[in-house]
Amino acid sequence: MPHPVRRVGQRRKRCRTRGTARYRRGARRGSVARRLGVRDHLPRGRRGGGGRRLTSQGVVALVGPTASGKTTAAIAVAQQLPIEVVSADSRQIRRGMRIGTAAPTDEELAAVPHHLVGIVEPNEPWTLADFLERAHEAIDAIHARGRLPLLVGGAGQYVWALLEGWEPPAVPPNPELRARLEAEAREQGVEAVHARLAALDPASAERIGTKNERRLIRALEIVEATGEPIAPLPRVPPPWPWRVVGLQWSRSALSRRADRRAEAMYEAGLVEETRAIVERHGEDFEALTSIGYAEALGVLRGRWREAEAVKRTQAATRRLIRRQAAWFRPVDPRIEWVAGADVERVVATVVEAAANEFGG
Repeated sequence: MPHPVRRVGQRRKRCRTRGTARYRRGARRGSVARRLGVRDHLPRGRRGGGGRRLTSQGVVALVGPTASGKTTAAIAVAQQLPIEVVSADSRQIRRGMRIGTAAPTDEELAAVPHHLVGIVEPNEPWTLADFLERAHEAIDAIHARGRLPLLVGGAGQYVWALLEGWEPPAVPPNPELRARLEAEAREQGVEAVHARLAALDPASAERIGTKNERRLIRALEIVEATGEPIAPLPRVPPPWPWRVVGLQWSRSALSRRADRRAEAMYEAGLVEETRAIVERHGEDFEALTSIGYAEALGVLRGRWREAEAVKRTQAATRRLIRRQAAWFRPVDPRIEWVAGADVERVVATVVEAAANEFGG
């Protein structure tokens, strides 16, 4: 059964005091905790973790584009609710790629349990099917501990595949075909790869378009492995209800945040991190073609200086943000959007979403 949704802009009467001084002082936290079935109080000053348990089960997703502040918001939510984070980031799964993926810091990992962060090597195959299997395992374990899974990420395909119950084909990556298609995209443009897919699977080519090289290549892998066009993915709704809260920024503000983050990554040692990855695993694998690492690799190869790499990373990140917007649209009634700059409001919205959906 589809979960009940609230249209964008629609507010529950019980939420009118959100953001007021009275709300900030915690006057309503007791009622929220009761609706969630939380028991076993924590020591003063530390809310949400420790021995508190939830008596009902569900999933809240905290979504938004790159650089929207999802990790910071998740850590703040942990002060109010007994959560564990399930990462829905397609790159933070890689071990040893922390700077370039803006993975949670050691302090953040110590503050809140995280799942699907740093679990596979940079050159290890990883598919959507792998993510779904591991995410379901994590969610089941979190529920068994009486805690709330907070799905956090900007990979829209991961988020919606999990929440809507997609069942993708379990086709492993084809490294030889992938390398050949990546070379073709570099030499002839991504349009050539799109044309190849269009000849074999017109519907998938039209759906993916010419902007997403990685998805085009993955689609060709599946078509070649199965010998037929990709059928619409079957969907089996998950056994738990869910809600989605989105972090919203103006395009200009988000671009400034992304630019600053790119600068900070290089200052933190992105080139050195890339060098360490290359020394351990070589250069010929997909993870090193992702944003930040591809540009840092150019520095190591002498193609450009670090200042140029920063500019290229900033431009690539802005393009990524535009692509991510296709997965998380402001008009999507499944998402309750909140100003990303207002962390307190974000926390309150997640708490209320959990209480109203799962605390009955």
